[in-house]
Amino acid sequence: MASLMTAIVALPARPRSGQDRAKPAATTPPKSAPAVDPDAATYSTEKKFVPPGAVKSVEIGNFYFKKKKYNGALSRFQEAIQEDSGYAPAYLGLGRVYEQIGLKQKALDAYKKYLDALPSQKDALEAKSVQAAVARLEQEFKSQGSKRHGRAAHAQNTPQSQ
Repeated sequence: MASLMTAIVALPARPRSGQDRAKPAATTPPKSAPAVDPDAATYSTEKKFVPPGAVKSVEIGNFYFKKKKYNGALSRFQEAIQEDSGYAPAYLGLGRVYEQIGLKQKALDAYKKYLDALPSQKDALEAKSVQAAVARLEQEFKSQGSKRHGRAAHAQNTPQSQ
């Protein structure tokens, strides 16, 4: 009888319903490797900066100028000139920035380029404030030039110790 008991214990228990039965594993075909582009190694993933164009650069430069962020404004006006060297508002902005940061000779040059770049003589005549700035800066340079010449002559006549 002991052998009969061992045989009963060794038998696995039957599931009571069909829900408890193990489902056979679904056989899925192995996935093949995705196709690789043979030129993929030559593609650049680096994003290159594309300037927004002269008009938008000047608009952004004017925003920076109003916020007194002169370095940002300067770079945007220079960017606009690189995009379109004949775009007058870029030179106007450049002149205003240079004047604010104390580079008066560069401001004078930029203002003159602005006046030269204007599409018509009528526009140049309407740019009275820029013409006034040009005249003012030229006058400053003339007065500083005479002072410098006087100092230079005085410095040449005084002996210097070596």
